[in-house]
Amino acid sequence: MRGEANPEQSFLTVVNLNQRIPSDHPLRAIKPRVEAALKKLSPLFDELYAAKGRPSIPPEQLLKAKLLMALYSVRSERLFCEQLGYNLLWLWFLDRELDEGAWDHSTFSQNQERVLSSDVAKLFFAEVYQLSREENWTSDAHFTVDGTLVEAWASLKSFVRKDGKDAAKVQEAKDDDPGNPTVNFHGEPRSNRTHQSTTDPESVLYRKGNSQPSRLCFGAHVSMENRNGLCAEITVHNPIAAREPAVAMNQLERHAHMFEGVAARTVGADKGYHEKSFVRACRQCDIAPHVA
Repeated sequence: MRGEANPEQSFLTVVNLNQRIPSDHPLRAIKPRVEAALKKLSPLFDELYAAKGRPSIPPEQLLKAKLLMALYSVRSERLFCEQLGYNLLWLWFLDRELDEGAWDHSTFSQNQERVLSSDVAKLFFAEVYQLSREENWTSDAHFTVDGTLVEAWASLKSFVRKDGKDAAKVQEAKDDDPGNPTVNFHGEPRSNRTHQSTTDPESVLYRKGNSQPSRLCFGAHVSMENRNGLCAEITVHNPIAAREPAVAMNQLERHAHMFEGVAARTVGADKGYHEKSFVRACRQCDIAPHVA
């Protein structure tokens, strides 16, 4: 018998979000572990907010929302808030009722600055990693370190002189083409000492190798544990001011200080770490360096 669609939908319905989520969905295992980590951070959340005034978005929901954005590769807060209104799985994960709907994207962005600009994000990462240690998902002895470059969300057109001498040139280009001004820097030497990006001042002009083009970027350094491939430490830094071998040693020392019982015995690295200072520092800390 042919089924027929009913264009007149029910005006009132009852939805149990917990029943809508499959029992074997991966988020069911993730949610209690995330909530256990956030519960330990609750006293810190109390210090970030005033005792009076209009209630804001709960910090627990903000951090869990950022986790969803990472797991589902959502490219922006605006898109996440748009999908949240009709995504039952995300509403359930955030402990929001269906009639609460989504947040306004501008409110979401403003509220997350309060939480993520402090040390809460780092402590949340540490609590999650501690959970992995308690469940024997990580090794406390064997690690690998490596660094890369993260391209800044800034154009080379924004990399102008700090003394303001390029202001007239940039303004002239904007008058000719306000949407996409083209500034001619051909033949003009530019360096981090004399120039700075107007849209992302913390980024630096840098290149990974001699055959690579220079880009506005940040340095990103990661320490991985070898047995299960979990990220143990991640640091965003200035690749010019802090070299990768020095950042690697700081990460290993900070990791051992933060987690009781961690005593790295080996550390693997590529040929970029093959220098006397790094090998000597590893051996002084009783770490066997496995450097290419």
